[in-house]
Amino acid sequence: MKFSRMMTFIAAMVIAVAIGLTVKTLFFNHNGYGSRTIGVASIGGPFELVNHKGEIVQDSEFSGKYLLVMFGFTNCPDVCPTGLQLISEAKELLGSEVKNVQPLMITVDPERDTIEVLADYVSNFHPSVVGLTGTVDQIKAVAGAYKAYFAKGENDQNGDYFMDHSPFIYLMGPNGQYLDHFAPNTSPEAIANRIKSAITES
Repeated sequence: MKFSRMMTFIAAMVIAVAIGLTVKTLFFNHNGYGSRTIGVASIGGPFELVNHKGEIVQDSEFSGKYLLVMFGFTNCPDVCPTGLQLISEAKELLGSEVKNVQPLMITVDPERDTIEVLADYVSNFHPSVVGLTGTVDQIKAVAGAYKAYFAKGENDQNGDYFMDHSPFIYLMGPNGQYLDHFAPNTSPEAIANRIKSAITES
């Protein structure tokens, strides 16, 4: 387990650096002169998945909303419930802006996280949280679009396994654009303030 968590930490650091470099390289000035082009990190994209009510949903259905997107799984011992609790507490701090923010929890363990399992799991958190699942290929595609890492561990003697995955919560804008990401140690106040700032700036 220690090795598995170390691999998760290393993967998370690599992804954090990659996200930072992606943003940085999109700010350039040719030879130090001329016009400057400002871009947005290539994170996120279209998807079609199934929610915890058994309904097929597409990313376009959340158009106009600020999304808090995280990847996890229901058997996750610490990072996932911590992330969803952070989102729940941040939602409570948003006041009148709460209706503009939609949290999504995308499972990286679709083999075990059935619709019924997801429905029971997300019921422990803010009522607006939507659990999403799909085929393994669908999950790989959406995780790749978000630059999110995940990997299935080896089965233990009981047939159980652990899922390594990146722990970030992504803040996406109403047009699907990447705005920011948060680590599990971010305070709910910081998340809420960042969302309020994004809404004010829009």
